[in-house]
Amino acid sequence: MSEFSRQALSPQAVQDALPSIQGWEYADNAISRMFEFKSFREAMSFIMRIAFEAEELDHHPELSNVYNKVGVTLRTHDANNNVTSLDIELARRINHLSWI
Repeated sequence: MSEFSRQALSPQAVQDALPSIQGWEYADNAISRMFEFKSFREAMSFIMRIAFEAEELDHHPELSNVYNKVGVTLRTHDANNNVTSLDIELARRINHLSWI
């Protein structure tokens, strides 16, 4: 069981958390970030690394990929599609994975 809550955070709490997840933006009840890599292979490798973190937390992001760009959007469906502490934690872990 995860130590992170699936309870929706207030918009102010999300704004307060943004400095701890550098590069992420908050809009439309979600946090998101675009990553750009040198190649498609690097982008796909990054997506696979995200998959391991997501499985560990039992929390799965919305991912998009076009060649060397990976878009990640996080929100918790169990919390009426709002941001929770689980999203903030996954964003931290994703930032830690990124080598860009």
